[in-house]
Amino acid sequence: MSNDLVSTAWLEAHLDSPDIAIIDASWHLPAAKRDARAEFLESRIPGAQFFDIDELSDTATALPHMLPSPEKFSSRMRKLGIGDGKRVIAYDAAGLFSAARAWWMFKVFGHEDVAILDGGLPKWKSESRPLEDGPANKPQERHFTARYRSMMVRDQKDVAAALKSGTAQLADARSGTRFRGEEAEPRAHVRAGHMPGARNVHYASLLKPDGTLKSPAEIETVFAAAGVDLSKPVITSCGSGITAAILTLGLTLIGARNHALYDGSWTEWGGNPDAPVVRGP
Repeated sequence: MSNDLVSTAWLEAHLDSPDIAIIDASWHLPAAKRDARAEFLESRIPGAQFFDIDELSDTATALPHMLPSPEKFSSRMRKLGIGDGKRVIAYDAAGLFSAARAWWMFKVFGHEDVAILDGGLPKWKSESRPLEDGPANKPQERHFTARYRSMMVRDQKDVAAALKSGTAQLADARSGTRFRGEEAEPRAHVRAGHMPGARNVHYASLLKPDGTLKSPAEIETVFAAAGVDLSKPVITSCGSGITAAILTLGLTLIGARNHALYDGSWTEWGGNPDAPVVRGP
């Protein structure tokens, strides 16, 4: 385990710790037709609060779940009982899917003391660890200080400039079939394919069959096999900025220092008719 990852055994042993804040950051693609909040009310880790990725976003843009303002993030965290001095533990219902997005958001807003539950809720349940249901207890509000770290975020202009100059590599977390443009994108008016020069590192390639993360050595091998030079800057991307955070987590765990996440990701790039798109490997 590391500062960014905790085991199910560790979390169960610390469920009653006053300095721990647990969040369920489950999010599902619209096609899954699952209600993450309803599932949270049916079964969750004791003491968890629901971290609504869609609500915690910039609603002034049509792009999905873009980063909110620091003020909005601070306000929502205070209401969740998360403040300075709290260690945040994020998990999701898939094992590791959207929890990494929540982890990344805390990092972007300057809260370093955040970790992901390795294996998430599926592993927790498979080990018959305690659960609760019903409405979550309303926590006492705490003071949260947001400090936006712009170096962790890239926009479309940044990505276009990096690809043109070769100053950074683009690691795309989508599946191989979506990356190669062999299947239609799940969102309307978004073209199939990938950015010129991008490398495909499917987020699932960083995971073991049980949903836990592979070892740092194995993660390094995955990036290298995809043609990503870890000694150079990396920008992570995906469909809408969710699973790109899994690549960001992987890069963090192996000690890569110069990396950022493209928040608009393929929804923005593929939806812009002026942005170059290629198909194939």
